[in-house]
Amino acid sequence: MDSENIYRIIVIDEHSVTPKYRQVIDSLLKGIEEGRIHKDYLLPSINDLSYELEISRDTCIRAYKDMKQMGIIHSVPGKGYFIANTDFKKRIKVFLLFNKLSTHKKIIYDAFVAALGDVAAIDFYIYNNDFSLFRELLKNKRNDYSYYVIIPHFLEGGENAYEIINTIPKDKLILLDKLLPEVTGNYGAVYEDFEKDIYAALEQALEKIKKYDTLKIIFPEYTYHPNEILKGFYRFCIQYAFNYEVVNIIADEKIKEGTLYISLMENDLVILIEKIIDAKMEVGKKVGVISYNETPLKKIILQGITTISTDFQQMGEKAAQLIMGRSKEHIAIPFYLTLRDSL
Repeated sequence: MDSENIYRIIVIDEHSVTPKYRQVIDSLLKGIEEGRIHKDYLLPSINDLSYELEISRDTCIRAYKDMKQMGIIHSVPGKGYFIANTDFKKRIKVFLLFNKLSTHKKIIYDAFVAALGDVAAIDFYIYNNDFSLFRELLKNKRNDYSYYVIIPHFLEGGENAYEIINTIPKDKLILLDKLLPEVTGNYGAVYEDFEKDIYAALEQALEKIKKYDTLKIIFPEYTYHPNEILKGFYRFCIQYAFNYEVVNIIADEKIKEGTLYISLMENDLVILIEKIIDAKMEVGKKVGVISYNETPLKKIILQGITTISTDFQQMGEKAAQLIMGRSKEHIAIPFYLTLRDSL
């Protein structure tokens, strides 16, 4: 039986965030698994592959190099690249859908990919918090995926996201970062408990927070952050008798002594720090600052910014473990307080 034309098999999806060299590898492995490519099949030269697929030579070189290391292809000087092995364990196919690719989402992605290793082929998409794009990507997905791993955060219009998520077979579904109560059935999840987490983190810092009489959380009206964060914030302030306020636009805020600010967004944190400096307030004395999500720079800025953050590395690893163990467990990821001079 002859192998099929290679250019009917290799698919490059411009909408996917999956690196193109990985898309080449995954397409070839899929072709082998389906019996469309056979042992000793002569692959295109790097130049031909680059020209036909309109991708860089470096991409083609990386794809062939990685497949050689996997033992799937071999090269013969003067003749080219050949399929060396078609007898390998069928790989898990994962549809991975993130709301955005930030520093912290990249940590999740890297940990997830590293934990799965070569046992999985991952198609990675980003919908930029846009529900319309989210819906389109899920409606147009292939039906041969082993798992659908989804982060459901939206700027607007996501109230009915559960409807399309509920069309996914529950034994193939893993929700990441956030639970949706309306998603029914027995499925896997690795998530943050947003209300509980912020309450517990602020409670841990209570002795430091007591020097401030007012707590303000910077929470833009147009945001993908869940309202559960506000619920936990309100509950803490009421429980411990703090004055409190939600600041929608930090640029309009007048910095006042005795106020502790909680910033969710990196851009808002920059504006807040600039305003504090302009007001000649001493951070950690006159004004307090807590920032969501730990980054290396926050150890340095203003002698250190106090952070509250989930363990993104663990989130990616646990999601991979659910897949490897075929588990439908719901795992809450720990939330950490890191005290520094800004509080």
